[in-house]
Amino acid sequence: MRYSVVVPVFNRPEEVDELLDSLSKQKGVEGLQVEVILVEDGSQVPCKDVAAKYADRLDVHYLTKENGGPGPARNYGVDRARGDYVIILDSDVVLPEGYLAAVDKSLRETPCDAFGGADRAHPAFTDVQKAISYSMTSFFTTGGIRGGKRKLDKFFPRSFNMGVRCSTYRNLGGFAKMRFGEDIDFSYRIVEAGLTTRLFSEAWVWHKRRTDFDKFFRQVFNSGIARINLAKRHPGTLKLVHLLPLAFTIGVALLIAAAVWLRLTIAACGEALPEWAWTVPLMPLLLYMMLVFIDATRRERSLVVGFLAMKATFIQLFGYGLGFLKAWWVRCILKKAEFAAYEKTFYD
Repeated sequence: MRYSVVVPVFNRPEEVDELLDSLSKQKGVEGLQVEVILVEDGSQVPCKDVAAKYADRLDVHYLTKENGGPGPARNYGVDRARGDYVIILDSDVVLPEGYLAAVDKSLRETPCDAFGGADRAHPAFTDVQKAISYSMTSFFTTGGIRGGKRKLDKFFPRSFNMGVRCSTYRNLGGFAKMRFGEDIDFSYRIVEAGLTTRLFSEAWVWHKRRTDFDKFFRQVFNSGIARINLAKRHPGTLKLVHLLPLAFTIGVALLIAAAVWLRLTIAACGEALPEWAWTVPLMPLLLYMMLVFIDATRRERSLVVGFLAMKATFIQLFGYGLGFLKAWWVRCILKKAEFAAYEKTFYD
């Protein structure tokens, strides 16, 4: 089996170094033909020297193009790929030693047109990265739709860890020129074409994600916007699990409003109500955050990560919900074009 690993890169030489190092240490891959295609997408800080460092250990091909975003960069790389399957990875992932062997074993046992795996937090990641990883992968926050074993929706491969049969990729035209959500759009098109997708539970990666909460908020806000755009492109794909962050956002606003109203009522009525009564509406939110704290602490074996996971979860759900509301207003009420909701929030 021949594999082409395609990685779009934008100003990430240090991350590429870690990814290539992990690719060079794969075990159980004897007999596999693996090429690595790095696509420098208009970077000001190139990774050409990093690629050259691994030339004696990997079949590395370094390509450059004008900046156009990760989707077109992936397509540029796949156009030049020679593998039977293309494996799409983000530059900020690191592979465990058995990743490629797990992919090959799974494909031989259960052939499919496209596949994907989950992501995890590496022990060396910062506490913030671990907390963000938890909020994006936990069943209690996303319903497990990003590759967990317990899911509230069908699994669709994501571009941080995604494999596609090369012929399938080319027949469907690869990734669309979307500003966000292009990987889900591609997965939807694969399924809509009657082709098969599968979750390979053993083919997981370590994914660094965002390094601070400000960048994380912008990421999930744009994800909320993308969900409306995806629903416009693919009618019928908006599921209950996608509405949960919106329900959380509206619910939090209502609970806070109720608490404020009760506080003002208590102040006006004197002893008619107990002083602490204004906190009652906030109890559901506090109980939910306590659940997140306990689960994150147990999973990461860290009280610090448990506390940070509560913040990350609030940002993840509230940010996504706000982005969803904005896109609904811009796309569904004002009837504006797809990119309109991103004009002030998109980031490279």
